Amino acid sequence: MTFPYYASAEQIMRDRSELARKGIARGRSVIAVTYRDGVLFVAHNPSNTLRKISEIYDRIGFAAVGKYNEFESLRKAGIQLADLRGYSYDRADVTGLSLASAYANTLGNVFTEQAKPFEVELCVAEVGRVGTDQPSQLYRIGYDGSILDEQSFLVMGGATEPIVTAMKDAYRTGLTLEEALTASARALAAPKEGDAAGDAAATMLPVAEIEAAVLDRTRPRRAFKRLTDQRVAELLTKD
Repeated sequence: MTFPYYASAEQIMRDRSELARKGIARGRSVIAVTYRDGVLFVAHNPSNTLRKISEIYDRIGFAAVGKYNEFESLRKAGIQLADLRGYSYDRADVTGLSLASAYANTLGNVFTEQAKPFEVELCVAEVGRVGTDQPSQLYRIGYDGSILDEQSFLVMGGATEPIVTAMKDAYRTGLTLEEALTASARALAAPKEGDAAGDAAATMLPVAEIEAAVLDRTRPRRAFKRLTDQRVAELLTKD
C-alpha cells in the first residue's frame, strides 16, 4: 500500500521562500538612493539591452533583480496599469504607493497560490515635485508580497550585506548626484566575505558594467532619465 505525499503548509512556504531567495541572491545587485534632486538607480549590469531599471510613469521609476522574464512581465503590467488609471481618472491618481501595492498583491497571490513563486524583488520609486516639501519615496516589494518603504536607500539582489554596510557609511541627507553615484558604484564593488582583503573605498565598478538612471525632481513632467556611459564616467571623475 502506498501513501500519498504530504507536506505541511509551513514546510511548503519555507521551500518556496528558499527557492525565491536563492534565485534573487544569484543576480547582480541594484541600489536605489535618494539624493538632493531626486532618486538615483544604479545597477550592476554588463548587458547593453537587458535593463533592470525603467520608467513606469511621469515621476515613478522601477528597478528589479532576479529572473529577467518574470520581472519584465511585471514591469509591463505596471506600465499598463499606470496608463489605464491615468487615462481613466487623472494623472495625479497614479502614485508610487498604488503601484507598489498592486505589485505586492500580485506577488503575494503568486507566492501563496502557485506551485512556484516569482524569483524577483522590486523597487518602485516616486520623486517629489520641485517647489514642494514632498519627499522622494522608495518602496521595496518582496517575492512574497511584502512591502517596505524607505526614504534613504535600499539594496536588492546579490550579496547585500557588504553593499548595505558600504552605503550606510557613505550615505547622508542631501547628497549630490556625483556623490550618490560614486557611493553606489563603490558599494556595488565592495569585497564580499571570503574575498581577498582590499580597500573597498578605492574600488569601483567599471563604467561599462553600470546601468544608471535618475528621477529628477527638477524636470517639469517626466522625471525619468537614463545616464549614458559617458555621463556616468563624467560624474565619477568629478568626485
